[in-house]
Amino acid sequence: MFKEQYDEIKEMAETIFNNPELGYKEQKTKKTVVDFLKSVNPEIELEEFSTTGLKTSLGDGKELKVAFIAELDAVYAPTHRNADSDTGAAHNCGHYTQVAIALSLYKYLFQSKMFESFDYQLVFVFVPAEEYLDLTYRDKLLKDGVISYYGGKPEAMKLGVFDDIDCAICVHAIGGEFEKRTIDINTALAGFLYKYYEFTGKATHAGFDPFSSKNAYSMSTLFNVAIGLARQQFKDSEMVRVNPIVMDSDMSTNVIPNRIVVGTDLRAQSVEYIKEATKRIDDAAKGSAMALQGEVNITTKMGYLPFKQHRYLSEFVRETFQENDRIDVLLDNNAISAGGDIGDLSFMIPCIQIGHSGFTGTIHGDDFIDVDPEFLFEIFPEFLSEVLVKLSGRIDKSKLYKRSFSEYEKLIQSIVD
Repeated sequence: MFKEQYDEIKEMAETIFNNPELGYKEQKTKKTVVDFLKSVNPEIELEEFSTTGLKTSLGDGKELKVAFIAELDAVYAPTHRNADSDTGAAHNCGHYTQVAIALSLYKYLFQSKMFESFDYQLVFVFVPAEEYLDLTYRDKLLKDGVISYYGGKPEAMKLGVFDDIDCAICVHAIGGEFEKRTIDINTALAGFLYKYYEFTGKATHAGFDPFSSKNAYSMSTLFNVAIGLARQQFKDSEMVRVNPIVMDSDMSTNVIPNRIVVGTDLRAQSVEYIKEATKRIDDAAKGSAMALQGEVNITTKMGYLPFKQHRYLSEFVRETFQENDRIDVLLDNNAISAGGDIGDLSFMIPCIQIGHSGFTGTIHGDDFIDVDPEFLFEIFPEFLSEVLVKLSGRIDKSKLYKRSFSEYEKLIQSIVD
């Protein structure tokens, strides 16, 4: 059946790919999803949340609930070959394939009625704004009370979208091109936050009286040197990433600069080490300002939490792979410094994210594009349907966990304070 619906699903993917939209703006993508779902099931019940989010279920009334999550948004990449000329949005993270895969699964399960045999309710959640970008726009949404979080999953968590969910499955593109059809499990993602360091000093005429100045730019330069030297002290296992850049300044060549804002992300594999590393670079900023008789004001904004996949659930994927003869390679137990808001959701409920090949180029790069549509829109969705069958009747709820949103908020606050 996946072969029979392949052309339709591929066309759906191409439609989304050619109409990329940034987070909390995915109106065309939302309409594409809604129109497709209603064409498959005219009686479908759709729950809308946030600006563009959607939730729908197969198998109502069952106690156990498993979510399948797809992300709606694109990346800001104006130089990508298929970027939107007006907004700069481009689907060079592969989210368009997630949506198409979710729609393929829904159609197959609904028309075959296979979901009726599951001992769990399957909940499809189409989430906006996974990518952490376009923050000026999102700041306005925050100010206007439209959203409370930059990321779509934390926002959905706050709105109660996942309150009744026991565990969740997501899929994601693997960067790079693979000779053989490949999936991966248990890949850990980094958590990250954003730091803003506003160095202030004293402006004077650069030629006439530089002697009584306090050079904020020099403070920021010293800070960059301190971060560079500190890198040796970061644990290799934590895969720390720090990328300081100048965010704001009104410098000119004839005035000693008295203000400059340096921003950086800070990534690590654990919450504990994010806290340790942020103290180190905060101290570097304070010391750099003090060394040149200036001051620094520090602002911290939370990004996403680290993601550790639920290995118990991943074993069902491994078992399915071992019985499958259409996918060649299973990768396991990797860790990367990329992040995602699946980490935040995984704090509340067990989550897995199954990686899949089918692309060439670098994720978020100008050369990223799919090259194996048969795998993406026929073989891989069929594999996922087999995983869903494997789960039925075998999930041990004692191996799952559930935390509240208030516990999540408390954790986030402990990081940014």
